[in-house]
Amino acid sequence: MSLKLNAKQLRKGEFKVQSKNLKIKKNDIYIILDNVLDTYNIGSIFRLSDALACRLIYLCGDTETPPNHRIKKASINTTEWVEWKYAPDAVGVIKNLKFKIKNLQVVAIEQTKNSIPFDKFNYKLPIALVVGNETTGVSKEALELVDEVVELPMYGVNISLNVMISLGIVLYKVIETTELS
Repeated sequence: MSLKLNAKQLRKGEFKVQSKNLKIKKNDIYIILDNVLDTYNIGSIFRLSDALACRLIYLCGDTETPPNHRIKKASINTTEWVEWKYAPDAVGVIKNLKFKIKNLQVVAIEQTKNSIPFDKFNYKLPIALVVGNETTGVSKEALELVDEVVELPMYGVNISLNVMISLGIVLYKVIETTELS
């Protein structure tokens, strides 16, 4: 059984009734938000995670959690559908996932002196993508634990993209280049 709802249906919560017996196959993709503060970014990441059937979102540190009106609005209620967990910090999540999930790739989306272009990395599932604070980025402690750091090229005056946009571009590259579960 396939269930596809538009934004209006999602906002009204129609999925709660229609999805009773629905099982959507989740992809082995984990999203880790390391102190992402903007609630609209958080909500949009829920919506993005639903679009790509990601397995789980980890909301870490000072990242706001549902229920929150602005997260709900930006997510168009996908906070009710996408599985998420809160954790005190991204470091603990990364360590725990690496221990629990065999062959997990952990990739940060960040600009560092050692980062490589996002389209030059060989993505494999299972994968965890780490994104950071809108101003300070992924924490130094989390960066020390990841397997690789990828970045998007910037050709204009601005040095970075919005955290949700960057995550979306990399997620679609993951989907494009991996064999989905």
